[in-house]
Amino acid sequence: MRVTKLEHAALVVEHSGDRLFIDPGKFTTPITEASGALAVVITHLHDDHWTPEQLARIGERNPDVRVFGPKGVVEAAADTGIAVERVEPGDAVEVGPFRLRFFGGSHAVIHPSIPVIDNVGVLVDDALYYAGDSFAVPEGVEVDVLAAPAGAPWMKISEAMDYVMAVRPKRAFPTHEMVLSRAGKELSNARLAWATEQVGGEYLALEPGDSFDL
Repeated sequence: MRVTKLEHAALVVEHSGDRLFIDPGKFTTPITEASGALAVVITHLHDDHWTPEQLARIGERNPDVRVFGPKGVVEAAADTGIAVERVEPGDAVEVGPFRLRFFGGSHAVIHPSIPVIDNVGVLVDDALYYAGDSFAVPEGVEVDVLAAPAGAPWMKISEAMDYVMAVRPKRAFPTHEMVLSRAGKELSNARLAWATEQVGGEYLALEPGDSFDL
């Protein structure tokens, strides 16, 4: 399998021509090359993780694509005519070569004045884990590769560092970093690399468009 980091929180996983998209939102370049897409996972409602337009582009090229997300996404997408299959923590789904397991349940707290929404983390083929906007640890799982949050209104870098060390991945790379300047990305990469190395892992300072193999 090959994983390609797109802008901000979006990823695409490819396996023998089949594709899985994760969290293509408004900070991600419009997805126009989506042939072979079997599924899309949306971790939560916020539009930096999905937009109807991104889903429509993928669906136009793949009429049978399946879209998965928590309750809030199901309800919001229904207003646009897009069908989303509801998933919750503990669920497992197989789509072609992709086995998806879901964890977590809630978005990280941004501020007490802002309601907490539902959020699911996804584990792909028991190897790649992305928690969306949360620090949910997939209990009982040895994570090969972790998509680690680099910058967001709901986190500080010490929390992300502690999270990486709690998950103990073999490899980690940054996600959710469009809110950072170049200087901010370099600082975040340095801190996340340190945390990854503390648990014996390797840090991949990926930029949008970079890929690696699982």
